Amino acid sequence: MIDAPAALSFDGVTRSFPDRHGGRTTALRGVTWLARAGVVTGLVGPDGAGKTTALRLAAGLLTPDSGAVRVLDLDPVAQVGVVRDRIGYMPQRFGLYEDLTVGENLRLFADLQGVPHAARPDRFAQLMRIAGLGPFLDRLAGRLSGGMKQKLGLACALLKEPDLLLLDEPSVGVDPVSRRELWKIIDGLVAGRGIGVVVATAYLDEAERCGEVVVLDRGEVLATGAPAGFAAQQRGRVLELEPAPGEPPRALQVACAELPGTIDSTIRAGRVRVVTASPPRVEQLAAARGARSHAGVTPSFEDAFMAQLAGRHERLPVGRRERAVEPAADDVAVRVRDLSKRFGAFAAVRSVSFDVRRGEIFGLLGPNGAGKTTTFRMLCGLTSISDGEATVAGRDLRRAGRLARLQLGYMAQKFSLYGALSVVENLRFFGRAYGLRGRRLRERIQVGLEEFGLVERRDDEAGRLPAGYKQRLAMAAALLHEPAILFLDEPTSGVDPLARREFWQRINAVALGGTTVVVTTHFLEEAEFCDRMLIMARGAVLALGTPDEIRTLARTAAHPEPSIEDAFILLAERQGDAA
Repeated sequence: MIDAPAALSFDGVTRSFPDRHGGRTTALRGVTWLARAGVVTGLVGPDGAGKTTALRLAAGLLTPDSGAVRVLDLDPVAQVGVVRDRIGYMPQRFGLYEDLTVGENLRLFADLQGVPHAARPDRFAQLMRIAGLGPFLDRLAGRLSGGMKQKLGLACALLKEPDLLLLDEPSVGVDPVSRRELWKIIDGLVAGRGIGVVVATAYLDEAERCGEVVVLDRGEVLATGAPAGFAAQQRGRVLELEPAPGEPPRALQVACAELPGTIDSTIRAGRVRVVTASPPRVEQLAAARGARSHAGVTPSFEDAFMAQLAGRHERLPVGRRERAVEPAADDVAVRVRDLSKRFGAFAAVRSVSFDVRRGEIFGLLGPNGAGKTTTFRMLCGLTSISDGEATVAGRDLRRAGRLARLQLGYMAQKFSLYGALSVVENLRFFGRAYGLRGRRLRERIQVGLEEFGLVERRDDEAGRLPAGYKQRLAMAAALLHEPAILFLDEPTSGVDPLARREFWQRINAVALGGTTVVVTTHFLEEAEFCDRMLIMARGAVLALGTPDEIRTLARTAAHPEPSIEDAFILLAERQGDAA
C-alpha cells in the first residue's frame, strides 16, 4: 500500500435510490476504500457498479444513507461549501455549456467557483496553455471535437487549483491521441502539486497506469490494490495464440471463447490472448487448428479484471453462425470513389476512396474531427454527398438513396431510440419503419428479444435501461430487417469491458452469417477484430489495410511488436507535423 495521507475515504458507505416500482435500488452497499494524496486512484467496474454514485458522494452532490465519507479530512455533508472549494469535479460528458464559447465557459465556472477576478487572467492563460485551447477561446463549446471538450472540461475543473480531482469517465468518446494528452495533464498535476486524483474509467489500460485501483461490482468493493498486484495473480493462466496462416484471428478467438475454463479471450496485435483456468485445453485447441501457442505470457491488469468478474455476470449466449460465403475480392458491398463533403468553404472529407467486401468487418478510424463520422453519415444516406460516388448494396446513394437505405441497419453513436417507449414498442416502431408487417414483424421482434436477452425487459422504458441494455436494444433494432450491411457508429462508447466483449461476439456472429459490418471506434484494441480498416485525419485517407499491415507502419528495431494504437498515434502525429 502506498504510504500517503488519505485525500478521500469511504467507511461502510451505503446509498440507495427509489426505483420505478416503489422500492429502492442499492447503488453502494457498505463500501470501504480510500484514495491517497499524490496518487491516481482508478475506479473500475461494469455498468451499475456504483462508480458515478461514489464520485457524486465525494463531490457533496449526494448524501450517504449510512456510513461516512471524508474528503480532505472534511465531512462533505456538514462542510459541503468548504469541500467544494477544495475539489475539482468533472462529470460524464464534461459538464460544459455547449451554447457558450470556450472563454464564456471559463468565466462562468470561475464565477460558480468564486475565483477572484484579479487571479483569472493568469489562471485562464495557464490552463489554456496546458490544454492547448488558447486559439479557440471564441469557439462554441458545442463545436469543439470530443478531445477538445475533454480538455476544456478538465480546465474548468482545475480553475481553483484543487487538492482533490474527481473525474467521471473523462475519456469516453475521445480518440487515443486526446486520451494520451489528458493523462499527461493528470500526471503533471500529481507530480507537480501532489494532488489526489480519482478517475472512473471504462479503459482498462488507463486503470493499469493508476497507482491504485478499486474494483467495484453491483455496489460492492471486490478488491483494491496496485494494478501490478492484480496482474500477478494471473501468472500461468494467460496464453497467446498465433493463428495458422490464412485463419482470421477472430475465428480462433471465437473458438477459444467457447472452450470450458476460458475466462476471457480477445485479440491483441494479431494474436488471440486467452485467460483460462485450463491452459492444456487451449494448447490442445491450438494444436488442432495449426496455431502456435505461447505460454508464460506476462499478465496485464485487464486479464486480472476479467478474472475478478468471472462468474459474477451471466454471459448472454451468442448463436453460432457458419460463414455463408467467403468474401471475394470482387464481391463488393460498399464502393467509394473520390468521396468529398464540404460545409461552406470547409472540406470535412476530401477525395476518399475504398471498397468493403461482403461479409467483411471494416473499421473506420481517426482522431476526433478526422471526417470519419461525416463519411459514415454519407454512406448511411444521412448526409448529402458534395462530390464523388458511393454505392451501397449495389445502389448509388446519389440516385437511389431510399432503396439503398432499405438494405442498411444503422446504430448511432448516441442512444437514438425512443426513451419514453418500451423495449418492445421501439422494436415494433423500427420494424414497421423498415417495412415489416404482421406475422413477419412479430417473429423478428421475438428473435430480437431472445437473441439480445431482452425478454424480461420487454416492457421497460428504453430510456431507463442500463447502458449495456440500451446497446443491446439499439443493435436488435438495427438487425430487425436482416440488413445486408450494418453500420455501427461508436457502438461501444460508454459501456463497460464486459459489454464490449459481448458486443464484439455478436458482431462476429453477424459477419459470419454474411452481413457486412462497417464500424467506427475509439477503442483501438477493438480494431483488431476488423478484417481491414481505414485511418483518416483532416478529411483524408492516412492508411488502408489489414491490422497486420497497419501495425507494420509503426514497426521499428526498438519496437518490433507495435499495436494498432501505436500506428494510429504515429500516423496522427505525422499528419500534425505536416500540417
